[in-house]
Amino acid sequence: MSEKQKQAEPCVMVIFGATGDLTKRKLFPALYNLAKGGFLPESFAIVGVGRQELATEDFWSKINADLQEFIGKDIDKNLLKWFQDRTFYTGGDFDDDKQLFKDLKKILAEVCKTHNIPENFFYYLATPPQLFANVTGKIHKNGLGKQENGHWRRFIYEKPFGRNLESAENLNAELLKILDENQIYRIDHYLGKETVQNILVFRFGNSIFEPIWNRNYVDHVQITVAEQLGVEMRGGYYDTAGALRDMIPNHIFQLVTLTAMEPPVSFEADAVRDEQAKILQAIQTFTPEDVLHKAVRGQYGEGAIDKKKVSAYRSEPDVAPNSNTETYAALKLSIDNWRWANVPFYVRTGKHLPAKHTEIIIQFKKAPFMLFRNTQIERLTTNRIVIHIQPDEGITLHFGAKLPGPIVDMGAVDMDFNYIDHFGETVSTGYERLLFDCMVGDATLFQRADMVEASWRIVSPVLDVWSAIPARDFPNYESGTWGPKEADLLLEQDGRRWINTID
Repeated sequence: MSEKQKQAEPCVMVIFGATGDLTKRKLFPALYNLAKGGFLPESFAIVGVGRQELATEDFWSKINADLQEFIGKDIDKNLLKWFQDRTFYTGGDFDDDKQLFKDLKKILAEVCKTHNIPENFFYYLATPPQLFANVTGKIHKNGLGKQENGHWRRFIYEKPFGRNLESAENLNAELLKILDENQIYRIDHYLGKETVQNILVFRFGNSIFEPIWNRNYVDHVQITVAEQLGVEMRGGYYDTAGALRDMIPNHIFQLVTLTAMEPPVSFEADAVRDEQAKILQAIQTFTPEDVLHKAVRGQYGEGAIDKKKVSAYRSEPDVAPNSNTETYAALKLSIDNWRWANVPFYVRTGKHLPAKHTEIIIQFKKAPFMLFRNTQIERLTTNRIVIHIQPDEGITLHFGAKLPGPIVDMGAVDMDFNYIDHFGETVSTGYERLLFDCMVGDATLFQRADMVEASWRIVSPVLDVWSAIPARDFPNYESGTWGPKEADLLLEQDGRRWINTID
């Protein structure tokens, strides 16, 4: 199916965890944006499922208030009425496979009849991961998961998909006993961002970049996912997860694979994901010795952000006072293939850093200096491409140019492309494209089972060593700084440094 032919069929979206924060902040605003853009079918409905016992009218009142908050003053009243007529709710105990799922089955039958919708359902599990297999099993047991008579059933699972290799393998095995792989959509909302999707177009649609996107010209790659916020009210979850589990096997490895992959034979889902999977399989496994020299962990202490004093991680609500959980992680990755041999990929993520910022930096090798020996130039400007993913989406090309004047001297120049400047501002949560793709059956931007397991296989040795050897120096970086000094040494030992494009 070509992009131009993509059209969502009539369907029902069922949200488990419908009274939660994700539904309020992301899912309903994304659905509103899709409807406003004309991407939802006329025959469409939403059934919310939650633990709370609520009437549909009360659930809609909550959703209406949430949309007013997150969409703002320009909200379309007619569109709200359209949603209200198509939104339903049922509540109860997710462990009860009789009453709750019996009620859900009855509502779905009534909704399909009232709104002339064939029995095409997609289920969004905005629930804790430990409920994924259980809820899926109960959906299937009650006759709501099987694809038959030309009708489809699809299931979207939020991250984290497992907490280590063993749990990810077990979860995949449990789901694949019930569902086919083509029914499973493991979501990573980073892939809904325009600039992430643009990486493939930028690389493979422009002949000036692809020929130099390899070890002959690239010195190294840096990927940064920086968060200014701390753990906020998520201390209970975060203290059992940490920065490595929370960000690297999903968000960051998705960015690594899109940056490093070979050109796929097409934009079909498995063609793209085959190439991504090859990169994950080519990343060299960490030995225990590697972990000591190629992995860095940190935990934030007190500090100041935007001139406001902030607390240390160990003082956050629901965090153990002697917690050994990392809030910062950095790795040096080596991709063992022809294109990227001896080109390190440095990745880092952390909380309470100076700014919220996600970017990919392609640092090119230096040009030979001999031509400039008898000039004022002491050092050549090294070229780099910076792909800005959030909060400002765009691409920067950094290069050197001669300074005006009678002598030969060089200054650094940036050529910037910003999405807003060229295409205007578009309101997006990052979930619009992903929800739409699930409706049309395009799994390109969703992770496959082998990709999830390969990602955990890479980070598991790091998790094992960090678990066996507690950090003795936590907290080891001040809030509002770019992380622990060991992260700087990770690059300095290779004669490189982190590039902070935002102070």
